[in-house]
Amino acid sequence: MKDFIYPEMMVHVPLCTHKEPENVLILSDDAMKLQLEIERHEDMKATTVPATLDALRNVNDGSFEVVLSEVPCDAAVIAHLGRVLSDDGLVMSVHPSLDNVNENKIIMEIMAKYFKIIMPCRLEDGTTLLLASKSYHPTADVILQRVDMLDGLSFYNCDVHPASFAMGNYIREAYLGVIKN
Repeated sequence: MKDFIYPEMMVHVPLCTHKEPENVLILSDDAMKLQLEIERHEDMKATTVPATLDALRNVNDGSFEVVLSEVPCDAAVIAHLGRVLSDDGLVMSVHPSLDNVNENKIIMEIMAKYFKIIMPCRLEDGTTLLLASKSYHPTADVILQRVDMLDGLSFYNCDVHPASFAMGNYIREAYLGVIKN
């Protein structure tokens, strides 16, 4: 698949949803493509740490508006993500397939303790990301002016942003009451 889709969606969806993101934490062992996408946004400071729970434990409370996480979510990771985010922060995380409903429901129920909005985001290649937000809604709060000011993108745009959150009825029914939007 096109290797530009994942970094563009991982970065621009949350950065064009949060009203005033300044500090972005990247939890990744290979963050170069994500960092390049962040550089398209003016006045953003990105900090990269390894994609481990130990690295996340060492991040200060409330110090980031956005976290881009390639750490598999479990209860400990989710608690630390909630802790390092500002009061209106959001996280975009890699997520396994939505096919394992029971396991995903457990993860999303834990997330619900820290986040008001939890929504899966599907990429063209079938990859699933998960956006969890304390305040901002990824389709209602998308900042179109910020999206329109981004130059040189190969995939992401103002139509793709909300469309990536569209889910078929079988997903809606399987996750009814768990996906919070």
